[in-house]
Amino acid sequence: MTVTHPVRVYRSDESLPREDQLAHKIARVAADPVEVEPEVREMIVNRVLDNAAVAIASLNRAPIVSARDQALCHAPGPHGAGSALYGLDAAGTRVSPEWAAWANGVAVRELDYHDTFLAAEYSHPGDNIPPILAVAQHAGRSGAELLRGLATGYEIQVDLVKSISLHRHKIDHVAHLGPSAAAGIGTLLGLDVETIFQAVGQALHTTTATRQSRKGEISTWKAHAPAFAGKMAVESVDRAMRGQTSPVPIYEGEDGVIAWLLDGPDAAYEVPLPAPGEPKRAILDTYTKEHSAEYQAQAWIDLARRLHAEHPELGDPERVESIVLHTSHHTHYVIGSGANDPQKYDPTASRETLDHSIPYIFTVALQDGAWSHDASYAPERAGRRDTVALWRKVTTEEDPEWTRRYHAIDPREKAFGGRAEITLTDGTRIVEEIAVADAHPLGARPFAREQYVRKLRTLAEGRVADAELDRFIDAAENLAELAPGELGALNVTADVELATGPKGIF
Repeated sequence: MTVTHPVRVYRSDESLPREDQLAHKIARVAADPVEVEPEVREMIVNRVLDNAAVAIASLNRAPIVSARDQALCHAPGPHGAGSALYGLDAAGTRVSPEWAAWANGVAVRELDYHDTFLAAEYSHPGDNIPPILAVAQHAGRSGAELLRGLATGYEIQVDLVKSISLHRHKIDHVAHLGPSAAAGIGTLLGLDVETIFQAVGQALHTTTATRQSRKGEISTWKAHAPAFAGKMAVESVDRAMRGQTSPVPIYEGEDGVIAWLLDGPDAAYEVPLPAPGEPKRAILDTYTKEHSAEYQAQAWIDLARRLHAEHPELGDPERVESIVLHTSHHTHYVIGSGANDPQKYDPTASRETLDHSIPYIFTVALQDGAWSHDASYAPERAGRRDTVALWRKVTTEEDPEWTRRYHAIDPREKAFGGRAEITLTDGTRIVEEIAVADAHPLGARPFAREQYVRKLRTLAEGRVADAELDRFIDAAENLAELAPGELGALNVTADVELATGPKGIF
């Protein structure tokens, strides 16, 4: 059973008991020693595999090289075994957990290729895995304890995303990740409610930032933002365990997050959280990506691939008058032409910008009938003359019905696609629509364990030896049985030389 908690702003002269504060309620959920249900365990394994897949594919990309180099400058402290880094042998290289959370968080997020949950806010709840796993490795915890921590991380982030919009006020979505990761670490370590409460408040306070990181010319910080939230969550728990406190009430205070960064002093939210003794199942509401692009692009890539096969003439800009994608508010205003970002039509734009441009993504998928995390973003691919000509004929429009379906609570109604209306130069019109991506649980080819493993093997090809990959998959699939101190087995050692980059202060 889920309990819905009203949340509003309180004046300083009003009384809001600690136990009625949202951060305290989150802490109580985190401290609740419920068992992890079998289907939740299985989905957590899927996401551990998925995170490793996209991290391996990123190992020598510049943001990961930078973050890994920074992490390698920070050895573990005296009170733990340290944490592993993707690509490096866990037995030979360990770093301080907050820096492992940082480096692995960047690796997981760089390609925009792991799981997602969309509701009132946006999120990639798999971002919880790097910080919680890093602490679990450092603290010598078991697979069963890690499962409980990850179930909490997913639960809290999804519940906050369902109820509190950040993007409406141009606050980056990682403001929900700091509290969820802190709560998950609290569950993992078996901390008391008061300690988790203080950690959640600190994690929120230190991870509220603007959405400029996802606007206009999108920089390498896009991958660093969730990693920073995970790093702050680790540090917040550490401080709370040492008796340090946080701003109170962090959400509801007169000068708190809601009053000044979100809906203001008259705000009212209804936040769902599991009732005491209720299992944490929110991970089952989330979904992963078949393609390396913003989630709202997933269904559009699948539709474009289908149109490529059925109407190959649509790839020729000389034959196309216009392509209008009728879609949700978010797709139109964030990754569509409604963003009014000229960079979304710029063939010299960064990869981070192109993977947030649905006009570009739809064009390339329509011409190629396929999507690659590498080739589809290559500068020579983006700059192809016929691509640029067709790309600039693609626009988006908000459709109220697709916006309604985007926000629908019923999973059978919820949709992330839209309707494509294509007009050819000879006057022919082609109209097709798609509601969800093929890989979505309600899509044409839903992802199951087989697809997660295939994605991992595909992205690891040429980067990880077969025997090492088999060992990692076996360890992940037996996560629940890993004994205390054995969680280094959830790391993957690369079979390629890992690059290093320019030096900084460290």
